[in-house]
Amino acid sequence: MRILLVEDEPKIREVLIAYLKNEGWEADYTSDGHEALRLFAANEYQVVLLDLMIEGLPGEEVCREIRKQSVVPIIMITSKSREADTIQGLQLGADDYIMKPFRVKEVIARIHALLRRINRYTPETSNPGVLTFDRGQLVVNLEAGTAVVRGTSVNLTTTEFKLLTVLVSRPGKVFSRSELTQQVLGYRFQGDSRSIDTHVKNLRKKIEEDPGEPKYIVTLVGAGYRFSAMPDGKEEEG
Repeated sequence: MRILLVEDEPKIREVLIAYLKNEGWEADYTSDGHEALRLFAANEYQVVLLDLMIEGLPGEEVCREIRKQSVVPIIMITSKSREADTIQGLQLGADDYIMKPFRVKEVIARIHALLRRINRYTPETSNPGVLTFDRGQLVVNLEAGTAVVRGTSVNLTTTEFKLLTVLVSRPGKVFSRSELTQQVLGYRFQGDSRSIDTHVKNLRKKIEEDPGEPKYIVTLVGAGYRFSAMPDGKEEEG
C-alpha cells in the first residue's frame, strides 16, 4: 500500500514515515500543498494523511482538489481543535480528523480502520449485490461500491458509501448517532458523535432530490436516522 503524507513539521513527519514503513507501507511525503497535488496526480495512493497548516496551498484546498477527482480515504491531521474546523474538514470530504498532539499508534489504527471499511462490510451490513429503490431512481451496488441516482453515477467518499451501505442494508431501522458512528467509522471515534450529522448532510446532497426535504434518509428527532425506502419489489413484505 502507498500513502501520501502531507506534513510540514519535520519531527512529526519523520516519526510517521518510520511507523508507516514499519507497517510495510510505502510513503511519499511533502510539506507543500502544490507538491502534494502534483504527487497525487502522478501516483496511485490508497490513503492520504493531510495536515491543514502546510506550505503553499492550504490543506483545505488540497482536500477539495483531491475530492474533485478521487474518493481516496483522507485523514486530516491538524492542530485546529475547534468543532467548526472539524465539521469543515468533514464537509470538504475528509473521512477522518485527528487533532495534534496525537499518538502515532492511533494514526496507524485509524488507517487500518479505513482499510477495513474499504475491503469488507460488517456482518450486520453485509448484503452483496445490487439494491434498487424508488423504482430504480436509486441504485446501490454493494459489491462495486457505487451508487446511481436518477440515472447518474454519484461520486461518494469512502465514508459516505459506508454510511449509505449501513442504512440501505436495514431499511426502516432507526439508527442512533452513536450506532452510526461506530458502524460507519469502524472504531471508537474520539469526538462528538454529531460529526455523523455532517456525513449524513453530505450524503443527502448527493442522493436526495431535495436535501432540505429528504425522502430517503429521514431524521427522527431525538432518535437518529432511518432509510425510509424499501428495495424495489419488497414493499409488499413491509
